[in-house]
Amino acid sequence: MQPFPSIVLRTITVMLCIISPATITLASAATPGALISRGSGAGTEQHQLPANAIDNQALPHTALHDSDKTNDRLPVYQLANNTYFLYGNIAQIDDENRGWNGNAGFIITQDGVVVIDALGTPKLGQRLIATIKNITDKPIRYLIITHNHPDHAYGASAFRSVDGVHIIAHAAIMEYMNSQTYQESVAYRRELLKNDMQGFEDIQPDTLIRNKPFEAHRFKLGQQNFAIYNVGNHHSHGDLVVHQVEQNIVWISDLAFNQRTTYMGDGNSKQAITAQDWLLEKFSNARLMIPGHGSAQTLPFPMVKKTRAYIQQLRNKMGKLVDEGVGLYDAVKQADLQEWQNTRLYEQNHRANANFVYREMERELFE
Repeated sequence: MQPFPSIVLRTITVMLCIISPATITLASAATPGALISRGSGAGTEQHQLPANAIDNQALPHTALHDSDKTNDRLPVYQLANNTYFLYGNIAQIDDENRGWNGNAGFIITQDGVVVIDALGTPKLGQRLIATIKNITDKPIRYLIITHNHPDHAYGASAFRSVDGVHIIAHAAIMEYMNSQTYQESVAYRRELLKNDMQGFEDIQPDTLIRNKPFEAHRFKLGQQNFAIYNVGNHHSHGDLVVHQVEQNIVWISDLAFNQRTTYMGDGNSKQAITAQDWLLEKFSNARLMIPGHGSAQTLPFPMVKKTRAYIQQLRNKMGKLVDEGVGLYDAVKQADLQEWQNTRLYEQNHRANANFVYREMERELFE
């Protein structure tokens, strides 16, 4: 993991309303996107956290420990009224972040809580639940898994212990769970994070989204409406985008990446570009977009355009090399995109992306 600069946290004024000895409801934060809690646990004093999680380039560094308890809270930001964000590390999984290298969040309504993604291990899922319960006494009613990748989905096991929770996922998650990729992924995390993966079980969704691409599955909780869009398999076996209708906030998952190089080894680059174009047109006036990695953004949502540009450039380059008859090994060696080399996780992801896109471009020759 690359070192992070020290970040001095400014003081945030928070109004607290005590509901019971064990429950605290947060009334308001000083500014949208403000850090409202540093969490709890053995590594809390080692956290380096941006003061704000909207339109911010400062990177979070959250130090977790094997000895942390399942009821230790995680750092949380308030993005808008009743909308909360857990800002994951921008890094590969390791012993320090303990699988927390993706974002999650939750929305509190009058009748309960809607959770977006479950983080990367059952222990992280339990800590996410503890974080929610520290902020509200409303019951957790829905967990939406935006896609099947471990950093977003493997904490879902923890939510099965929550009475009344309804889990929503893309129908293709069932295909993923029958794949060798899934078996290898689970085995790797169990070896690296043995204690954190205790209690892991296959996700058993209550609702599987099978809508046609870019059609919405809608539901209402309290006075808030939610639309869940099927955006195809642009990044995984099947991907979802979630719209908070009244607040006009869009959770875009990994349709675009902020502050890091995308990963493309499990989706479809052509569909990704189509979905990104749809996103920018459909939600051209959105109040906020929240990605699966990196900080949230306001208009004009440069992370979407930047991720699209990276994918398009890689498709152009690998397509040209395929046309010229350059073999896969040599093509990947020639695949560097110099303007992207300082982007976080470029070294870890780019060559794998180039390999994947080369094979896509080969197949497209015969379509």
